[in-house]
Amino acid sequence: MSDDVKHVVCPHCDKINRVPAARLASGGNCGACKKPLWPEGVLELTEQSFAAHTGRSDLPVLVDFWASWCGPCKMMAPQFEQAARGWRGKVRFAKLNTEEHSGPAGQYSIRSIPTLILFRNGRELARQSGAMNQGQINQWLQSNGY
Repeated sequence: MSDDVKHVVCPHCDKINRVPAARLASGGNCGACKKPLWPEGVLELTEQSFAAHTGRSDLPVLVDFWASWCGPCKMMAPQFEQAARGWRGKVRFAKLNTEEHSGPAGQYSIRSIPTLILFRNGRELARQSGAMNQGQINQWLQSNGY
């Protein structure tokens, strides 16, 4: 595949879209469902959509493994949302509720939450446990080559 075209998974229907790299940040719509490829906010993953988004996207996907009872998770959530806005078109930000969707959490041996894992094309690139603010999230992504 050419470097100037990237595979991006639709956050609505989980279909793969081929998007010119120069147009990633400007958005665009899914060829199948016609909804935006970059909606506002962070993508909520399920066990079913987790594999599609972390395994079939050419873009890195940063997943926040969290739970509703977790105080540090709740404190980090708005910071994660703010950081996501600055990475539009470069990194997909997603959340996975470990209480509702325990399969991926077990698969990746999540022992403490919040835990961030950076994926690209099905591979885990980096992992960080513990709550972070927006600046720390940005710095961590930059330290991992993004």
